[in-house]
Amino acid sequence: MSRIGKAPVELNEKTQATITASTITVKGPLGELNFDYRADQVKVEQVENTIVVTPLKPDFKAMWGTTRSVIANMVDGVNVEFKKSLEINGVGYKIEVQGQKLVLSIGFSHKVEMALPA
Repeated sequence: MSRIGKAPVELNEKTQATITASTITVKGPLGELNFDYRADQVKVEQVENTIVVTPLKPDFKAMWGTTRSVIANMVDGVNVEFKKSLEINGVGYKIEVQGQKLVLSIGFSHKVEMALPA
């Protein structure tokens, strides 16, 4: 069985989900997203404040987990702003902020300088 597919997708109080025949629409504070799922392979239903995905036949387990993951990412996308983080590990790597410049020592023969983003 799919461990991913079994887990329900939690909706917080700011998020609304609308499920039609083969489309799910998720609305949140940051926008609205739509997804056309395979209604002939999985069943998507809303139970209170969760969304539950179940396969219609045992052969459709791949779409079960995939559909649940896409819906969970949609719920996350309308609630949390996009962010990018960088983790630097190792000896010899260093990052410094000098005024409005970011100075990177990341293994090149010279230091890399970049303008700080706004």
